[in-house]
Amino acid sequence: MIAPDIKREFINIVGEENFEDSEVERLVYSYDATPNFQSIPDAVVSPRNTEEVSKILQLCNKNKIPIVPRGSGTNLCAGTCPVEGGIVLLFKHMNKILEIDEENLTVTCQPGVITLDLIHAVEQKGLFYPPDPSSMKISTIGGNINENSGGLRGLKYGVTRDYVLGLEAVLPNGEIVRTGGKLAKDVAGYDLTRLFIGSEGTLGVITEATLKLIPLPESKKTMLALFQDLEAAARSVSKIIANKVIPATLEFLDQPTLKVVEDYSQIGLPTDVQAVLLIEQDGTPENVSKDMKVMEEICRSENAVSVQIAQSEEEAEALRTARRTALSALARLAPTTILEDATVPRSEIAKMVKAINEIAAKHNVKICTFGHAGDGNLHPTCTTDIRKKDEMERVEKAFAEIFAKAIELGGTITGEHGVGAMKAPYLEWKLGKSGIDVMKSIKAALDPNNIMNPGKLFAKDTRKRVVISK
Repeated sequence: MIAPDIKREFINIVGEENFEDSEVERLVYSYDATPNFQSIPDAVVSPRNTEEVSKILQLCNKNKIPIVPRGSGTNLCAGTCPVEGGIVLLFKHMNKILEIDEENLTVTCQPGVITLDLIHAVEQKGLFYPPDPSSMKISTIGGNINENSGGLRGLKYGVTRDYVLGLEAVLPNGEIVRTGGKLAKDVAGYDLTRLFIGSEGTLGVITEATLKLIPLPESKKTMLALFQDLEAAARSVSKIIANKVIPATLEFLDQPTLKVVEDYSQIGLPTDVQAVLLIEQDGTPENVSKDMKVMEEICRSENAVSVQIAQSEEEAEALRTARRTALSALARLAPTTILEDATVPRSEIAKMVKAINEIAAKHNVKICTFGHAGDGNLHPTCTTDIRKKDEMERVEKAFAEIFAKAIELGGTITGEHGVGAMKAPYLEWKLGKSGIDVMKSIKAALDPNNIMNPGKLFAKDTRKRVVISK
């Protein structure tokens, strides 16, 4: 618990109403969207501005109190679970869009801005912010930056990292730094902006971000291609890219996922096929029509049983929404749902899908697979029950093999969900010891007292992934 004199110092900084240490409030912020992780913080603090964040970090650094910056808690790697207690830092007051600059095509905002609110605000100006994590209705820009979030549009438009031009951040010692700015070019020194992106709150606290915008596409079309052969669907993905067509989205759902999503959304998705590709293209009307024709021909050449183009924006939006609800739909099947994001080069999608199915059968676990097939980012998802010890052990072994297979195929253990506490034991598989040592050196230089989101990225026990503490 926080000592009374230190508690008084926190209250002097943020006000009595912005410091919470009741049992109920601490319990609310003891977990995030990751299954099987929970740890109680000592207090929850809500700063109102950057200066207050600076004073909070100075106080935490002086007293070696862990601090966990938190957005909406939608991450799936236990990234905002306070595994070593301390302070959870909320940004409910720092949630403003500060400027939409139409001349420089940028938007500047605070970390607590909801992603979809920002997207809607810039679209009213005819501008476009492409990163679209499935949680965008509730996720925050600060959380997106800390996790380097992706989304359905990642194939064509990239991920959060590709749109962050500049940051204001508070270092663990309380110093305030600014990186980048409204610039198309800037090679002055190390790229500190990118250093903070995806750092999962382990290096400092982001308090402001300047993001790149692009013109809103003129038009878009959505296609649904149905396959009775999983590998044929995966080959279609590779062929589309090989034909130099880069769709805005290129999503994959296998039959088990389809059945669950249709039961949840009730929009008439086919459930008698082995897989579907949900494809969307945007741009000028002429280019969109041309690309859709090429992609339809490719799918048919791989024996797609049906290729349908949405006849209205309402129909297209229903398809997109159904895909975004895949996790919610699957979560209804069992008490515990574990969603991963093993990622491989897109040319290896067919091999990876086949391997996931073989691994699931080998360990006798149920795994549904969907994801951003166009960029190789698959989401094998297991519905299970944490109370069944034997089953959970088989689930752990299955996912370990899936990660190993992804790396073998030239991939990675995570494409967009982050490492956090959940995947920390596997990070060395991807980076090697030398890579981990470099990261630890950076962490030690900026955060020598290890107060920033401790217990994340670097595993203390590489033999075990699931940790619950109270």
